[in-house]
Amino acid sequence: MSIVTVQLGQCGNQIGHEVFSALCSDSCGTHGLCSKNENQSYQDCCKERFFCEEQSAVPAARAVLVDMEPKVISQALSMAASSGHWRYSSHSHFCQKQGSGNNWANGYCVHGPRHKEAIMELVQREAERCDRLGGFLTIMSMAGGTGSGLGAFVTQCLRDAFPTSFILNHVIWPYGTGEVIVQNYNSVLTLSHLYHSSDALLVHENDVIHKICAQLLNIKQISFRDVNQVIAHQLGSVFQPAHTAGGGSGYSRNPLGDLLESLVPHPEFRMLGLRNIPQMAESSLPYSTFSWPGLLRHLRQMLIANAQMEEGIDWQVRPPQPGSSIPCTNKPLHFNTSIANLLILRGKDVHSVELGSFQDPSLYTSWLNPQDAFTAWKTPRAFNKYEKSAALVSNSQFLLKPLDSIVGKAWNMFASKAYLHQYTKFGIQEEDFLDCFTTLEQVISSYTNL
Repeated sequence: MSIVTVQLGQCGNQIGHEVFSALCSDSCGTHGLCSKNENQSYQDCCKERFFCEEQSAVPAARAVLVDMEPKVISQALSMAASSGHWRYSSHSHFCQKQGSGNNWANGYCVHGPRHKEAIMELVQREAERCDRLGGFLTIMSMAGGTGSGLGAFVTQCLRDAFPTSFILNHVIWPYGTGEVIVQNYNSVLTLSHLYHSSDALLVHENDVIHKICAQLLNIKQISFRDVNQVIAHQLGSVFQPAHTAGGGSGYSRNPLGDLLESLVPHPEFRMLGLRNIPQMAESSLPYSTFSWPGLLRHLRQMLIANAQMEEGIDWQVRPPQPGSSIPCTNKPLHFNTSIANLLILRGKDVHSVELGSFQDPSLYTSWLNPQDAFTAWKTPRAFNKYEKSAALVSNSQFLLKPLDSIVGKAWNMFASKAYLHQYTKFGIQEEDFLDCFTTLEQVISSYTNL
C-alpha cells in the first residue's frame, strides 16, 4: 500500500526532501546480507510505498509540497531532479509569495481557508495515483506559522476528505532555547488541534537530534541539513519494508495501519517517540562490531531511562518490582512507563534475536496485556550503512517534561496577554487558547497517571 506524504512549511519541505533521498539511496544500495529475491521484493515494496513510475524512468515521490514562500520548494524540486535517482512530480506543489510570519493564526485562519481548494486538489490527485492508499504522513514544525498553522488546518481537511484513511503527523519539536518568540503559543495551538484530527503524532525534538549530531556523529558545525538527515534516517528505519509478526513471508502491507494498530490502543494516548541504535559517524563504522544482545540491552535501557541516545544512559533506573503495587506517584524516579512499543530490527541474523526483555510486564501500564503492548518487525535486509540496526517506536511518558514546559511557558505569556493581539487580529480568540490548554492539560494528566 502507498503512503502520500504532505510536506508543510520550510521545515516540512526540507525534511521531506531528505526522507525521500534516504529512502531512495537505501533501496538502490547493493546491500549484501540478504538474498537477491529478498532484496528485490524490498526494493519493489519501497517503490510502491513512496514512489510512482509513470512517464519517465526516474521514480516520482508520492508527495505534495506546500509552503507560503517559494524558495524552499524550488530548492527541493531542483535538488531532487538533479539527483537523477528520484524527483518530485511537476504538478505536486503549491506555494505563495507572502509567508505566514511565524504566526499560527495566520496559517490556520487565513492561508488555510483561502487555499484549501487548491491544496486539497493536489492531495486528491496524488491519492488517486495510488493503486491502494494506505494513508497520509504529514511532515511539519510546531514553532513557525505555515508548518504549524496551515499544517493543523490541512490535517483537519485530510480527516474530513479521507475519514477512513490513517493520518500520522510527524512533528518537529522546537529548540528549548527558542527560535521564535511565540513558539510556545504556536506549539500549544498545533498540538491540541492535531490531537483532535490525527491518528498519532510522531515527535522529534530538535535539541535531541542536535545532541546526536554533536556527540554521536562528531559533527563540529551542525547545520539544519545535518539535523534533517538524522531525522530522515530515523524515519526511514521505521517506514522501509519489514516483515510483521503474523505477516507470513511478505512485507507489511500497510505500514501506517500496522504501526498505529500496534501503538495507539486508546485515543487519549497519541504521542509517539522514536529511538535508533546504532548511530555513528561513517568513519567509525569499520572499527565497530555490534551484537544483537548488546544493541537491545542498550535500547531497552534507553527506553526505561528515557534516554534518546546510547551515550550517557542512566543505568541506575530500574523498572518497578512486579507485585509491589505501589501507587504511580512512588514509581522509581525517572522511570519511563510505556503503553506500547514497536521494535524494528534490520540486518544480519535478525531471526534468531531474543526479545523477551521487551515483553517484561513491568515496562508497561497495567491495563494492557504485555503480549498486546509489544510488537516486533524484522527483515534480514540491512538498512543504510549498518550491518545491524534497531528502531524503537514507543508510546510512553517520554514527552511529559517538554510538554509540561511548553504549556507552562505558553500559559505564563497568555496570563499576561503577551502577543495575544497578534492572534486575535486573525480570528483566534482567548477562548480558543483556553480550549487548547484544557486539551493538553488532559493529555499531560493521562500520561502522568500511567
